[in-house]
Amino acid sequence: MKETKRDVVEAILLAKDTDTIWDSSNVRYYLNRYDAALPDDLPVIPELISKYLIMRKQDRGDLVQALDEGTSFLLDGTQWESVQDWFWFSDVKDRVDTFARAWVLKVWVVEETGEIVKVEEEK
Repeated sequence: MKETKRDVVEAILLAKDTDTIWDSSNVRYYLNRYDAALPDDLPVIPELISKYLIMRKQDRGDLVQALDEGTSFLLDGTQWESVQDWFWFSDVKDRVDTFARAWVLKVWVVEETGEIVKVEEEK
């Protein structure tokens, strides 16, 4: 689903028959839709960082480890790439904050492709 929370709110506000919106089944429908919607203003990160974040989530590491240990990793099994270069060598605060938001939300946009990546928790 690519609907954002803002999209749901706009759908409610633009509904033609406002009397039926407050019907209990409609309220439940919109609340469920809102709960399932993606957050607004998703973080945008490069593909390399996206792959690294997924790898760290699968390893069940924590955010501190991901920021500290991300010196380099094997990209596509052929080439080592430095994750730390992205974190620390430009706009430090913004990039670390962006990574942290993606980590916490478990959803982000890949910069090069526009793909929305959502990491599901294992049960």
